[in-house]
Amino acid sequence: MTEDAAVAVLSPGEKVHLVFRRLFPGDVRRHFVGEIQAVADDQIRVTGHAFVFDEHSNEYQRKPEQRTRVFSLSTPVNVNVIPTGVDPAQVFYCERAGRLVVTDGGDFTLDVNETA
Repeated sequence: MTEDAAVAVLSPGEKVHLVFRRLFPGDVRRHFVGEIQAVADDQIRVTGHAFVFDEHSNEYQRKPEQRTRVFSLSTPVNVNVIPTGVDPAQVFYCERAGRLVVTDGGDFTLDVNETA
């Protein structure tokens, strides 16, 4: 992907929810929610919070510290663009009607189930 193509798809200031595909059974389930700071070629620089699935509690746990990370869009990652009004620091996971969702506790809710 060229820099112009990446800029056309994603832009600084947009908020994203990233889901990293597991590459093998037992691979850690990781998600990231944040705001894009920069876009170059197939990479995005995002500031926000990492979430890791804890098998003992059977829940996604947010890492408390804010992080700035660079992600390659050529890796197995699904990118969900979320509303610009969502504060990534307020996002959490919960179950609603038997479905796993990520929400800010307000108007934003995104179903993140791995099955249909």
